This record gives sequence, structure tokens and C-alpha cells, in this order.
Amino acid sequence: MFVRTASERDLAAVRELLVETWHATYDDLYGRQRVTEITDEWHSTPLLKANLAQPRSEFLVADDGRTLGGVAYAIASDDGKTVTLKRLYVRPAFQRAGIGKALLAEIEESFPEADTLRLEVAVDNEPAVAFYRANGFVVSAASETNASGHAVYNCEKRIG
Repeated sequence: MFVRTASERDLAAVRELLVETWHATYDDLYGRQRVTEITDEWHSTPLLKANLAQPRSEFLVADDGRTLGGVAYAIASDDGKTVTLKRLYVRPAFQRAGIGKALLAEIEESFPEADTLRLEVAVDNEPAVAFYRANGFVVSAASETNASGHAVYNCEKRIG
């Protein structure tokens, strides 16, 4: 897998990866119907297309020439000092192969003026919480409720 900037021609495959990954991760936690509702809203092709055009952002895919193994999307604050990681997902069949770490490293390198990388992670997604901790994020002790109505940790990492 190599990491590259996503393009509009990737969007159908990105959406398929996101739907597959969300169902594999969250069906047991939130129920299949709720996960379908969330993916239809948060990972629609028009929204993904809008992400591609967003200023001060980076939209990446991990690609082996046949299959997308992962995706990451982040956006910087107006002053460029804080970056919010909105998406980092690795297809279940490719997890634990270094793809997430490669995507995360490329996101960090894409924003050389930034000093802070932030994200939300579902409290119930223990593998993701462990991944972010292992990659230098400080995970908040308190949780908040996100737009889907589920508990999340706010995480932060100093970069740059």
C-alpha cells in the first residue's frame, strides 16, 4: 500500500471502504440500522466530494493499485496551528499492517505549520483508542457525546 492524495475518481471506493469499516466496527455496538443511517449521512458521496474541495485540508487514501486499504481526512484551523483528524479508517482485512500509522504520519507531514492534532474516538471502540494512545495521543479521561449520540473521547497530540 502506498499513501496518496485522494481524487474524485476514488470517492465510490472510499465510500465503500467507510461503509464496510463502520459496519465491521460498530454494528455490535450501535446496531446495523443505526450504522447504516450514520454512514449514509456522514459518508455520502456528495459530502466526500465536498471534503476534497475543502481549503486547508488533506484527504488521503492507502492504495495498492487494486484496492483502497485505508482513508484519512483532516482539516486545519484558520491559523493553521491546530489540525482536526475527521477520518482515519482502515479496511478490516488490512488492519494491523501499518496502514493506519502510515496515514497518520502523512497527515502530520501535510500540515508543517501545525502544533496540535486533535480527534474524537468512540469510547466503545477500544482498538482505536489503543491505536491513538500508541501513536502519541493523550486521551481525555472524560467523555462527551458526539453528533451520533454516542460517547467519545477527545484526543490530542503535539506535532511539528
